[in-house]
Amino acid sequence: MELGLSGRVCVVTGSTAGIGRETARLLAAEGARVVTSGRGGAPGVGEVLHVAGDLGSAGGPERVVEEAVRELGRLDVLVNNVGVARQARFEEVADEEWEAYWQLNVMSYVRAIRAALPHLRSGGGGAIVNVASTAAKRPSTGMPHYSVTKAAVLSLSRLVADLYAKDGIRCNAVTPGPTATGAWLDEGGLADQQGGERDDVLRKVGAGRPLGRLAEPEEIAAVIAFLCSERASYVTGAAWSADGGTVPIIL
Repeated sequence: MELGLSGRVCVVTGSTAGIGRETARLLAAEGARVVTSGRGGAPGVGEVLHVAGDLGSAGGPERVVEEAVRELGRLDVLVNNVGVARQARFEEVADEEWEAYWQLNVMSYVRAIRAALPHLRSGGGGAIVNVASTAAKRPSTGMPHYSVTKAAVLSLSRLVADLYAKDGIRCNAVTPGPTATGAWLDEGGLADQQGGERDDVLRKVGAGRPLGRLAEPEEIAAVIAFLCSERASYVTGAAWSADGGTVPIIL
C-alpha cells in the first residue's frame, strides 16, 4: 500500500530506540525525510537530521521542530513518542517525580505541538500522532504517574484534533500495550522491577494479552505510520489501541 509519505518532513521525538526508532525507520523506508531526536546519538535508520537534547525541559521540543524546519524547509508530520515509566506504589511517588513525568510525558508533547502548528498550517495541514499507552485507558496500579500522564496525552490529542481540524491538521493517539523494547527488556527495566526472573515475568506479561505475547516495536510503528499517512486522511481525534486486545473496552 502506498502511504503517500514520500518527501514529507516527519519529526519523531524519542526516536533513538524502541517504538520511536522503528517509527523513524519505517517512515524513512516510505520515502519521508525524517528528523530523529532524543538524548542519545542518531539511530541511523535513514534519517536526514538528528537533533540531540533533553525533550523534558522547556525549549527542547521547540528546538527540534525549529531545526527541522530550518534545515528541511517545512514540516508535515509530528510524532510525539518520548516518555518514561517505572513501577512504583502510588504513595511512594514524590512530588518531584510527578513533576518530572509531567514535563516529559505531557509538556514535551504540548511544546512540540505548539511549535509545530504554524508550520503545519503554512503547509496546508499535516498529521500529529501522540504515543500514549493502554495505561491511559485503564490505569496501571503499578505505574500511577505514568498512567495519569498518558491519560492526559489522550485528552490533549482530542483537544488538538478539535481545535485544528479546520486548518487541515489531524491529531490522533496510539495506545500500545507492553512492547518488546528496552523499557521492558533492559537490565533494571520494567520486567526486572516486578521482581522474579526476567524471562518468567515477560512470559507472564505476554500471556496476559489475548494474543498471548508482547508487541514488537515495528507492529506499533506500522500503526503510527498509517495514521501519519494520506491513507488515514479522514481519521482524527481517535485513540487507536495497538495492545493485542489488552484493554477489554471499545474506545
